[in-house]
Amino acid sequence: MIAIIDYGAGNLFSVKNALEYIGLSYTITNAPEEINKAGGIILPGVGAFPAAMQMLKSHNLVEILQAQAQKKPFLGICLGMQMLFEQSEEFGITAGLSLIPGRVVPMRPQGLKIPHMGWNELVVSHPSPLLAGVSSGAYVYFVHSFCAACEDDYIAAYCEYGQKVPALVQKGYVFGAQFHPEKSGEVGLLMLKNFGGLL
Repeated sequence: MIAIIDYGAGNLFSVKNALEYIGLSYTITNAPEEINKAGGIILPGVGAFPAAMQMLKSHNLVEILQAQAQKKPFLGICLGMQMLFEQSEEFGITAGLSLIPGRVVPMRPQGLKIPHMGWNELVVSHPSPLLAGVSSGAYVYFVHSFCAACEDDYIAAYCEYGQKVPALVQKGYVFGAQFHPEKSGEVGLLMLKNFGGLL
């Protein structure tokens, strides 16, 4: 069972539909007992970093998620991926969940539009269980204006958009996808299936 975290800032239903399509069981929840019982956690997210972190705090989820991420597979998607890091520079400095070393910074691609929106090509740079069956050249779907700044050791795949953009990050069994796997066709569904296989 995967706990999809419901805290008011996530694109829950596209994630739910993707998990249903590939046959993974899930619950949509913000209840500590359900999160603790789950075999894995998905943290979706859309919107601004400070507001999303405040919503996690208002639901008393920060410490629970930090603790559970040490025990079970954890996947952050889009803004949910950004919240895995130590801090973000969006609308000032806001602390994140500190599950992966690094920070979130504004994108500044030379001559290209912000937000980075649409399909872009992955370049695989480190092995990852989520990338089993996925090779460089696969396309996934992005919508974001900020990106991670972290050590290369934590970057399993990146894309180019006027700059190097970390696309899939990982530390142990904590993973973050800057793109939307649930909107990335067969490639994204395969990554979600791979995540389910870790439970």
